[in-house]
Amino acid sequence: MEDRYISLAHGNGGRFMRELIKEVFAAHLANPCLDTRLDAVTLPWDNRQLVMSTDGFTVQPLEFPGGDIGSLAVHGTCNDLAVAGAIPVFLTLNAFIEEGFDLEVLDRLIASLARTAREMEVDVVAGDTKVLPRGQGGGLYLATTGVGRLDPRARLSLDGLQEGDRLLVSGPVGDHGIAVMLAREQFGLSGSLRSDAASVLPFTRILLDLPGLRFMRDPTRGGLVTVCHELCHASGLAVHLNEAAIPVREQVISVCQMLGYDPYYLACEGRVVAVLDESDADQALERWRDLPGGEEAALIGTLKSGKPRVHLETRIGGSRLLEELEDDPLPRIC
Repeated sequence: MEDRYISLAHGNGGRFMRELIKEVFAAHLANPCLDTRLDAVTLPWDNRQLVMSTDGFTVQPLEFPGGDIGSLAVHGTCNDLAVAGAIPVFLTLNAFIEEGFDLEVLDRLIASLARTAREMEVDVVAGDTKVLPRGQGGGLYLATTGVGRLDPRARLSLDGLQEGDRLLVSGPVGDHGIAVMLAREQFGLSGSLRSDAASVLPFTRILLDLPGLRFMRDPTRGGLVTVCHELCHASGLAVHLNEAAIPVREQVISVCQMLGYDPYYLACEGRVVAVLDESDADQALERWRDLPGGEEAALIGTLKSGKPRVHLETRIGGSRLLEELEDDPLPRIC
């Protein structure tokens, strides 16, 4: 790591975070089951295939259009299981509460978490609570661990990526990042945009029978570009994206243009990026577009030979490199 002190960029999903995990956590914790490239791991246990994921949530504000930290904690953890080909079953919950936090707000947020868990048919089976001294927390932090059952049809792996594979995204990107930013009422901006936070399980399960399905990921921290760089690192191939094909809402584009953000780096909390063999890509796209919320799914790019970089083919016919994320444009959005 070039920087010997922790910065916000070490938590944004980009290069600094990848190096931090590799050089500190993976260096000390390495074992046959640990794969730091993945958000969820498969654990062989008593002749059953269990999938486990864990996550922390520090979003600010705690409530935003389309969700809150409670519903986000369930969706975020269960979505990591879903893109690994699993059906979520159990969750644990750790709550870090700052002294002086409004008990009525806490009750409302945990009620939202419980309601979302019921909707996803998962049970919160264990947990822990810690209270932090006033001024040492952001009101409320949540940490969750999820356990799911691997669908026997799932054959997902970063190691199987091939030249010519196609990239699909299940809907518009950047909604969550901009919705949370607008909820902070910074820069004198406001709007009606809602977070895309939702379960992606319908989108993952509908593809699992396709033999050409290689890999799936939900583009949370670091957004679409960060997922593409993960594909580059894993495959040694280049990712070529078609800007005209990537769905982005006009409100997201407008805010990004005003404030200098790039929507391709902004977090989503209810989208899937899937990599498929070219022979199955069109069928996967058709299935997604038939699902509620998948009407704007799109085929957005291709894996090609060449230096492992992310290329964006612009609307006017040019090309630009999308570098790996370093700065954190919108901290505390998930």
